[in-house]
Amino acid sequence: MIEAQDHAMQVAVPLSVAPRELSIVVPTFNELGNIEELIHRLEQLLGTEGWEIVIVDDDSPDGTAERARQLAQDKPWVRVIHRIGRRGLSRAVVEGVMSTSSPLIAVMDADLQHDETLLPRMLETFRASPELDLIVGSRYAEGGSTGEWVKDRRRMSGVATHLANLVLRTELTDPMSGFFMVRRSAWNAAVKRLSGEGYKILLDLCASSQPRLTARELAYTFRPRRVGESKLDSLVALEYLLLLLDKKIGAYVSPRFLFFALVGGSGVLVHFVVLTPLLLVGAMRFEVAQAIATVVAMTSNFTLNNVLTYRDRRLRGFKWLKGLFSFYVVCGLGALANVGTAAVLHGERYKWWLAAAAGIAVGTGWNYLATASTTWGKRKS
Repeated sequence: MIEAQDHAMQVAVPLSVAPRELSIVVPTFNELGNIEELIHRLEQLLGTEGWEIVIVDDDSPDGTAERARQLAQDKPWVRVIHRIGRRGLSRAVVEGVMSTSSPLIAVMDADLQHDETLLPRMLETFRASPELDLIVGSRYAEGGSTGEWVKDRRRMSGVATHLANLVLRTELTDPMSGFFMVRRSAWNAAVKRLSGEGYKILLDLCASSQPRLTARELAYTFRPRRVGESKLDSLVALEYLLLLLDKKIGAYVSPRFLFFALVGGSGVLVHFVVLTPLLLVGAMRFEVAQAIATVVAMTSNFTLNNVLTYRDRRLRGFKWLKGLFSFYVVCGLGALANVGTAAVLHGERYKWWLAAAAGIAVGTGWNYLATASTTWGKRKS
């Protein structure tokens, strides 16, 4: 009887599989029209063993995650991470990489603009060069090209690359590339210092690595998008600025707090723009005009913070209204803290401007911390 049980247990042991050398992490949002073709191309290049693709989808409304799961049913080299309530390319990449165990990790987009035929060359280069930490697919290395980019986009990319050199610890011609391969040992050494801001995970990685990464670039031509729409918009530049600020001053002050404070400063301007005509043209009572201007300024601050400071946690629909109400409450308490702190310090014979500045600092700090945990909530990733 015991021998039969042992035999059954032996039969149940799974067959051995080829060791996985490479994990390809692909962040997606509304890439339904591209994801199947990307997987097919990778299979043609790499076969079906020794690698995996990890699709990290930010809850695409077009059904990208659902289609990827369907494909994964009979393709064990395909995995899907479906993120709910979490957004952001860099953080999606981090989550995808940390779910893998391969010694080499590649990162690329799903839109087929990155030349997947470069992956075997990257692998061979790593195998032949054990000292390398990073290989970057470069549009600006000799032989590379930005393809069909218009002149303005090439100029913007050049400016962004120049700014990147302010924080880079690794010399690259294309630090803005989203197409690269990295050793896990190098990734693990840097991951806890990553800011996760914006779209430029390679820049974040190179700026966060200590010691400096040993890197090589392989040239490729950036392709036009096959189907779907570009994710670039006018606010991507803001996220890029947040990343640069985080790498420069993040150890001392949060870049998000700086944006919050700047938005607060704009609220002062909005307040007076509203208050002045109500008093001078409308001949309204000061108390009423002041109340209206305060509500308008607070609404402006909430709207700008929702779009800019907390773009990655942006509130919509009913959540927007709920967030606005909580913002009113928090900032109302912040105003009391402001006035109370200033009054106490002024009563202690501090100079009026110092007392006022301290009140503003306390009120701003309260508003930032309280709205971060209530109005926009804590990030789930």
